[in-house]
Order: sequence, then structure tokens, then C-alpha cells
Amino acid sequence: MITEAFKNGKRSRSNAIILHLDGDKKYSKRAFNYYNNMNLKAIVETIPENRQPSEVVKLLEKYKPNILVTTGHDMMLKKGQDLYKIENYKNSKYFAETVKNARKWQKSSEKLVIIAGACESFYEAIMLEGANFAMSPARIMVEYRDPVIIATEIANADSNRTIRLDDLLPYLKSNYNGVGGNGAKGKKN
Repeated sequence: MITEAFKNGKRSRSNAIILHLDGDKKYSKRAFNYYNNMNLKAIVETIPENRQPSEVVKLLEKYKPNILVTTGHDMMLKKGQDLYKIENYKNSKYFAETVKNARKWQKSSEKLVIIAGACESFYEAIMLEGANFAMSPARIMVEYRDPVIIATEIANADSNRTIRLDDLLPYLKSNYNGVGGNGAKGKKN
């Protein structure tokens, strides 16, 4: 499914172009509706987590976004007990690899803001590859809207303002345990 928000004719003052990759069709539709209701330009694609690393650069080239969201489902596998082994996670390796490939395409974390991960993701591995924000530092279930809200808040923040986690917490359901990050410059002129 490929959907592009911002077809309702309303103008946004944001210069944001959001590329949102989601492994779940239901959540892709919800993300699309959220961006559309916020009058943001967003391309939302349903791509299984294991295919996101191989698809991301092609989509970055095509759409030239300045915000990338890569999400879906994740979890710690019951057989693995070590929090710091990526093989103990269902999809964290794909989120980390997607971020790594996106950072090869655009090294600057100001020019391309990356929000990545899902429930119980290997937060540190995703951040290490260059994400601005990642899901689940405490390996908990996270609210599906949190990555979308982060992208929206960055898209709607003035370009001279840096959005930090503390700025986002009032809007997020998952708090510090569900979301972490280093911050990002706003995308609105």
C-alpha cells in the first residue's frame, strides 16, 4: 500500500516531507490518516520489516523526505535472555539496518530525521546506527502513535528550534521507557 497524505488541498507551513515505512497495514492506514488530518505531506508505505532495509534507499531517492519513520512490530524472543544481542529480537536487526542504510544516503541527522523501532526493540542498536529517536529503551510495549506524533511535532516545529524528548513527553503515551533519543531540528519555516 502506498498512500500520500496532503491530498485534501490544505496548505501546511511545514517544509517536512515524511516517509513512513510500517510493517503493519492497519497501522499504516492509521498513520496516513493522522498525517492527513495534520495537513502534512507524508508518504506511507506498508513494507514488512525484513524488506525495509532493502527498500529504504530507493524510496529516499524517490521522495526526498527530511523525516523518515521506520516501524512495525518487534519483540524480544523468549529463547533469548541477553538484552544486548540483536539476534534476541524479532525485527530490531531490520530497523537498525534500515537506519544504517538511510544514514549512508544522508549522513546529517539535521537534514534527515530518523525515528525507528517498535515494541520491545533493541533501542541502543537502532540509536547506534544513527536514529534521532528510537523506540523502547526499557523493552516495553509502545503506543503505535508515538513515532507518528514525534514526526508530526518535528514537522510542525520552527526550523530554528530543536525538539528534545522532554518537549515530546506530554504528547507521548510511552514516556521515557518507550521512547528515547537525541533530538531533532524542526522543519517549519
